[in-house]
Amino acid sequence: MDLVLDAIDRRILRELQRDATIAIADLALRVGLSQTPCWKRIKRLTDGGVIVKRVALLDRTKLDLGLVVFVSVRTSRHDQEWLDAFAGAAAGLPEVVEFYRLSGDTDYLLKVLVKDIAAYDAFYRRLIAAVPLSDVSSAFAMEQIKSTTALPV
Repeated sequence: MDLVLDAIDRRILRELQRDATIAIADLALRVGLSQTPCWKRIKRLTDGGVIVKRVALLDRTKLDLGLVVFVSVRTSRHDQEWLDAFAGAAAGLPEVVEFYRLSGDTDYLLKVLVKDIAAYDAFYRRLIAAVPLSDVSSAFAMEQIKSTTALPV
């Protein structure tokens, strides 16, 4: 059964997306609850799978990962065995931070973070060696205009 979220649940989620380290007392105050009911709602949201995990967001540029590359992949194979091999290979490449199967002309899209073109070339060589691909096309991000992990709740 899916959880029904009310306005307070959504406020809790917005606040936690801004700062998951917020003290329960401060969060409760911001959403208009006392601490125990606020904690119970967070537990219900976590147990219900709405809150999946709490993580630290890092500044990629300070970690020398300044180049964002969108890699479009086309393949002539669409069987489960190939997909499992490709998904496993992509999951094993730490530079891949997002991975999607698409409709349309492109079969798969990967978001890749690397230091520079040389690092991308090394990544590319590992990617194409992993599984047979029909076409790989790379688009290098020139400017990041918006980036957020916050969902519109």
